[in-house]
Amino acid sequence: MQNPNVFDALTEWLLDDSQWSEDKLAENEQILMQGVFARFRAQNAQLRTYLKELEPSGVVNPAVFKALDRFDEQLSGSTLDKRLQEAVSQVFTDFSVMRERGVREIIAGNKTGPTGTYTVDFYGYINYLKDLDAAVQWALFMPDVVEKQQNGFKLDSFEYKNMPAMRFIGREGDDLNDIDNRINLFRILDKLKEFNSDWPYDVFFMHHYGLGVDVEPMHGFWGRFMRPDTPVPEGFLYFDLVPHNDNKAGLPFVSQFAYATFSGDMEAMHRREGFDVDAMYDITRNIILGQGVLIPYPEKYWTAEVFLDGCDKYSSAYMFSADYEQ
Repeated sequence: MQNPNVFDALTEWLLDDSQWSEDKLAENEQILMQGVFARFRAQNAQLRTYLKELEPSGVVNPAVFKALDRFDEQLSGSTLDKRLQEAVSQVFTDFSVMRERGVREIIAGNKTGPTGTYTVDFYGYINYLKDLDAAVQWALFMPDVVEKQQNGFKLDSFEYKNMPAMRFIGREGDDLNDIDNRINLFRILDKLKEFNSDWPYDVFFMHHYGLGVDVEPMHGFWGRFMRPDTPVPEGFLYFDLVPHNDNKAGLPFVSQFAYATFSGDMEAMHRREGFDVDAMYDITRNIILGQGVLIPYPEKYWTAEVFLDGCDKYSSAYMFSADYEQ
């Protein structure tokens, strides 16, 4: 629903010194300021008018107007990212500063690849525009997508939670594909019941250590969320979660998340074919995106399958990191 390749091409153009000689500056100003920024603003205005006409019918997701507001604000040259403010303001008032490669680097940011999820060394102005354009499309289309994805099962509940500090304790390993080994793992954690948190379920906790999927594969850990400072059994790993984001990549993760529960056909609920990951993951993520809530990828991104009836049964709930207090 977004086209990262278009924005990557724009980033590549901005960083190509051969395209920014003095004789091309006036033409490039027309391309960027009118052909890109002004055109986006015009498209947003047209879309807003159309949606306002449809709004009384009840078919318009209210989150789309907030997404349009954020996109328009950024397109006006107003950015909340202090690293970008000076350069963006200069470009909008005196385009000649684009002669300087350093300014263009701030505007361009980094390419994010065909899926829009690659790791970036610097998050620039074009990266913001890419994400805000995607947010408008997600708000438009995701509610309908979520309805269609519930085939053979249904979403029972969805809410955002901000838990106190927690410590996940668990273990990674192929041997845990064996149910008996998993049960033995949780028997060890049962001995720590005095340290149980308010979230005592068996879970399969997944993350990329705060890095992009292109540089760090997914790691999955069987375990539980315990109280902070819980002693860690020998052979186990731990990951701390805190209520507020420290704006640094990786640990500690943040204990804010979306929580979705499902019921129905278990095979359908865990189907992978036709989904980016599987049905429960995709639906939980798509609801978050459709509501305009930030997923803190990659810096604080994590998810967890929740086994409400124990690790030897199917999971039927999902936790998904979400910065809903933005």
